[in-house]
Amino acid sequence: MELWSKLEEVEHTFREIESRMADPNIASNPAEMQTLGKKHVELTPVIDAYNEYKRVCREIGESRQILSDESDEAMREMVREELARLEGMLPEIERGVHILLLPRDRDDDKNVVIEIRGGSGGEEAALFAADLFRMYTRYAELEGWRVEMLDSSETGMGGCKEVIFRVEAKGAYSKLKYESGVHRVQRVPVTEASGRVHTSAATVAVLPEAEDVDVEIRPEDLKIDTYRSGGAGGQHVNMTDSAVRITHIPTGVVVTCQDERSQIKNRAKAMQFLRTKLYDVELRRRQDAVAAERKGQVGSGDRSERIRTYNFPQNRVTDHRIGLTLHKLDLIINGDMNELITALSMADQAEKMKNFAA
Repeated sequence: MELWSKLEEVEHTFREIESRMADPNIASNPAEMQTLGKKHVELTPVIDAYNEYKRVCREIGESRQILSDESDEAMREMVREELARLEGMLPEIERGVHILLLPRDRDDDKNVVIEIRGGSGGEEAALFAADLFRMYTRYAELEGWRVEMLDSSETGMGGCKEVIFRVEAKGAYSKLKYESGVHRVQRVPVTEASGRVHTSAATVAVLPEAEDVDVEIRPEDLKIDTYRSGGAGGQHVNMTDSAVRITHIPTGVVVTCQDERSQIKNRAKAMQFLRTKLYDVELRRRQDAVAAERKGQVGSGDRSERIRTYNFPQNRVTDHRIGLTLHKLDLIINGDMNELITALSMADQAEKMKNFAA
């Protein structure tokens, strides 16, 4: 019954929000209306599920009353079938309500910035980092999301020492937040003449993109340098000081952007990236403070944790956090990641439901 008393509280809050949104004094305040509107949108699925639950319970009660009053056996049989159908719906509705009531990550709807860096393994690690970059950009393409490059450092063989890019889509963080960590690859490197399988790694960091209201940056705390771009971009990029490096003096956080030909555009991108990095610093601090509570959860975001192995000879991907193995590496590395992401999301929900029940 505790669950349903919680739902009654949510319903009461929902009605209060609707009442406030109808208040002319509130309607004339755009900022407050935006806050109330966002909360209204968040609570609507919970209220819809609660109303569905009450409807099914009401119809179950009506069916049982008919069984108690009805003497015609044919009618009773029809009612029994309907009653069984309705009672079978309740567990799924209850599960859905539980999920909707779980604590929601405040950043789930945000865009993301993804940083991929080659780790141990030299050139092979850089090549694997490039493979991961293609995997995520292909996944974003299949989802209809927009990808924007921020910075990259390539090797002579087509690998990436480092690549930083932005994914713009509502809910991008909710899907990609489980990707932070160490990704390990097992395969025969193109540089290996003897055909032996080598192991190397790359690290992935998925950062929710900060909004202006999330982080305050003071101009006096910034050191801004410009320099000549290198790498892809054409002759014009390489001949002008269009690249931008911004150092946040209090924290020592440094960001660069050289993807655009315009210094102004690179500076704007770098500032947004800096805002996101500083927001990430605060997130790290917040998550460390509740580390004991989050221990074992899929979405902990520990970037030193080895989360996944990609074994090319066996066409196998194994996610070590949830013990999932899929023999479809060829599909996953080409962006078909939904089965993997759904499994991670469900495992995270299950862990949260267990804590919620406790």
